[in-house]
Amino acid sequence: MRFFMPLSLLACLLALLVLRGLATNEAFHDSRIAISVDKTTVPENLLKGGPVIDARGAKNEQPASYHIPDRTAVLSFDDGPSPEWTPKILEVLAARDIRADFFVTGAMTTRNPELIRQIVAGGHELGVHTFTHPDLVYQSRARIGWELAQTQLALAGVAGVHSALFRPPYSSDATAMDDWNYPVIKYVGARGYLTAFIDRDTDDWKRPGVDAIVKAAMPAKPGAGALILLHDAGGDRSQTLTALVQIIDRLQAQGYRFTTISEALGASSATVPVDGFQLWAGKGFIWATQAAVLTLPVLVGLLAVVGFLNFGRFALMLVLAPIHARRSRRGDAWGPPVTEPVTVLVPAYNERECIANTLQSLAASDHPIEVIVVDDGSTDGTADIVEEMDLPFVRLIRQVNGGKSSALNTGIAAASHDIIVMMDGDTVFEPSTVRELVQPFGDPAIGAVAGNAKVGNRESLIGAWQHIEYVLGHNLDRRMYDMLGVIPTIPGAVGAFRKEALRQVGGMSDDTLAEDTDITMAVLCEGWRIVYAENARAWTEAPASLQQLWSQRYRWSYGSMQAMWKHRRAVTARGPAGRFGRVGLPLVVLFGVIAPLLAPLVDLFLLYGVLFGDAPITLTSWGGFILLQAVLSWYAFRLDREKPWHLISLPIQQLVYRQLMYIVLLQSAITAMTGGRLRWQKLRRTGEVAVPVEA
Repeated sequence: MRFFMPLSLLACLLALLVLRGLATNEAFHDSRIAISVDKTTVPENLLKGGPVIDARGAKNEQPASYHIPDRTAVLSFDDGPSPEWTPKILEVLAARDIRADFFVTGAMTTRNPELIRQIVAGGHELGVHTFTHPDLVYQSRARIGWELAQTQLALAGVAGVHSALFRPPYSSDATAMDDWNYPVIKYVGARGYLTAFIDRDTDDWKRPGVDAIVKAAMPAKPGAGALILLHDAGGDRSQTLTALVQIIDRLQAQGYRFTTISEALGASSATVPVDGFQLWAGKGFIWATQAAVLTLPVLVGLLAVVGFLNFGRFALMLVLAPIHARRSRRGDAWGPPVTEPVTVLVPAYNERECIANTLQSLAASDHPIEVIVVDDGSTDGTADIVEEMDLPFVRLIRQVNGGKSSALNTGIAAASHDIIVMMDGDTVFEPSTVRELVQPFGDPAIGAVAGNAKVGNRESLIGAWQHIEYVLGHNLDRRMYDMLGVIPTIPGAVGAFRKEALRQVGGMSDDTLAEDTDITMAVLCEGWRIVYAENARAWTEAPASLQQLWSQRYRWSYGSMQAMWKHRRAVTARGPAGRFGRVGLPLVVLFGVIAPLLAPLVDLFLLYGVLFGDAPITLTSWGGFILLQAVLSWYAFRLDREKPWHLISLPIQQLVYRQLMYIVLLQSAITAMTGGRLRWQKLRRTGEVAVPVEA
């Protein structure tokens, strides 16, 4: 169920793209045209017969053919309706009280529903000319059936009718039937269609000139019946329109009457009304298609927003990250060195696998510390392990389970020093981490410092993907936000606060599931400066399975949205809160919520382009995006002094991991908008993370 709503939303968007592609004849478009001369399987009576083929009989029954009666002419128009030329042709026919046959495509029908209704209202006969106008010789029977059914669905939706007439695309007269297209005619006949070829092909689509079109329309023998092919769509039909008047005048002068195919054969009209399910299914199809056509410009606009936000974020990173790196390398950027002892808080709930590694890493710290472990009602003996270690610099406080915020507030109240470092119970510090983390407090304006959280269990594929995300998506982001003075989140794994700043904001809050983001925004709103200490590295155990990753990121995303909503009034506030509200909060919303929420459009258009559009251009564009990501990732790894070999998995990460993050964010947004509640979810830990030897 956790995937159902976001995946359903993405599937609906993809369906809209496909429907729009069908309506514009982009989806499933096949431009191949068959050329064959063999006629060994075509019955002789059909090759020498009339243009109308009836293959609707029993399987072994010989198809029949019919001629148009003498002194009778049928005007037929293919490929429409066209909003430019079909109305003009209808005007000519109405002025002369002539009815004709219009073989329409489903794609043009969905785009021009009013013209179909005008054709039916004028007494003309409709015929099916497939939906996307492919040469059916190259299509499977399933595709042929789909082309017919979708066109009938479109006709039912726009005019409440079906048609029993069919004309294959790229058709000619009956003598042109061959071993390739004859099976198609039999298959279509078995589905109840009468196939209408032609007697006279005007080739008007080639624009040979009005006189040539008129000449080609004249019957081969004086007085012979004629089924004449013209086109009312597909290009400039001005010559067709002019020639049509002359064709009518000339044939009427020769005593011809004009009628429809069905009437010429003495049959009832092939255009019949439908009702019930067929009618409403057709209406639903048309409504959905029209909605898709109207929605596409919106989706394209949103895609442009995604591009603008992503490239804007990349540009800010590339400009600001090097400045931050140079400042960090100076070493004296914060003022006098900070040497006084600090308090390290370790909130712990069922951390028996990790707590020993965590405390042992703190024992190696090269900065004077006191450590307060707040056991938040653990049931796995975490507190017993802390007591057994009996480390002199560690104080253990046991409390009834109240959540991470409650445990941190307990530790803050018990802290002996003015600077408080916070870390998770599954994290290990390097010996220099605390020292590097607290040096910025040499500047009295700084109220908090974000450290550099690193993925310790990065050898698995999931771990490697998170490693890339941490280096690129978290730490490079923090460099950018640091230079803008609006870091929105101090990671719970490694962060430090001035005790006075915590006092001013009332300590840690349990209003959200992202207490680290909540407290960071609160400190910013109080006017304190927050910076990023890249050399304060902490090694954390990232989720080792997709299920655990989902649980963690779902909580992060939902909690971050809660924190943004909680601090929304900062947008209109004055002073430091207003600066964060009008600079930091919009950036966080744009880069952290809107851009990721809209990012699936990139993949939807990619999928659509590969399946239905120009696949080479689509894949080249996607490859360019991946290359840009790779370059930016390599640069981020270089700034963090990380070996770049994990970037080998970047293309797979973009195909799998990124999609999972989309779904997580979509599900979080849906939960937030529907007023759902999300509980804290404890992840399983293995205790495998330790400080790397090379560090």
